[in-house]
Amino acid sequence: MEYRKVATALTIAGSDSGGGAGIQADLRTFAFHRVHGTSALTALTAQNTLGVTRVDVMSPDSVAAQIDAVASDIGIGAAKTGMLVNQGIIARVAERVKSLGITPLVVDPVMVSRAGSRLIDDEAVAALREQLLPLATLVTPNRHEAQLLAGLELQTLEDMREAARRIHRLGPKAVLVKGGAMPGSLRGTDVWFDGERLETLHLASVETRNTHGTGCTLSAAIAANLALGHGLFEATQLGKEYVTRALQHPLAVGRGNGPIGHFFPLLGA
Repeated sequence: MEYRKVATALTIAGSDSGGGAGIQADLRTFAFHRVHGTSALTALTAQNTLGVTRVDVMSPDSVAAQIDAVASDIGIGAAKTGMLVNQGIIARVAERVKSLGITPLVVDPVMVSRAGSRLIDDEAVAALREQLLPLATLVTPNRHEAQLLAGLELQTLEDMREAARRIHRLGPKAVLVKGGAMPGSLRGTDVWFDGERLETLHLASVETRNTHGTGCTLSAAIAANLALGHGLFEATQLGKEYVTRALQHPLAVGRGNGPIGHFFPLLGA
């Protein structure tokens, strides 16, 4: 039997029992791209399409052990981070990323929900800003996260561009400020900046209430494309295209904000 070598990618994030976001969304996204997905769980959440009812947080040492287990045997072609929960986990993840030389690294800075609800405390925000962002190949903040990191209210396209510049100065190689929560015609417009190239990216906005997991999915899709050898800007474009297609085929699951269709080709789309 001939064994096929495949690209690999690691997700460091929380588990979503409803299957729409977090580790579950990341692994489905990796599989769609024919990338073997591995994982390091930071937290177990009890949630569904209506909300989160419980969160059990892993220890920083447990998260580090999962990363080490993957790195020592399977290897890490690319990695992404999602919900890192607290200062202790963020610091430990940053230490392992640095020690193991994990790159490329896509950081989805899960700090504020798309609706504007704060998810981590000030100590965790400081750790993410000071310890993890300087190690990132790409950071993908939503509007509210970009405001927190840049110290700037985002109302206009120029505000998004300035936020991207300020966040880039924190150390990541590139920044993608996502506009899904921006007002009016800016909804769905993203701004990319890598220190030299400033781009405005726009794909058609999709009208659906089933948007759960879009941020996780985008960062996972970019990481998958990086693992496959695509350049950073191209991987970002491909990731956005994938999320748009998945949004166009949302799943009728649950009674609330349902998931996007990660496996839309299998639905006959």
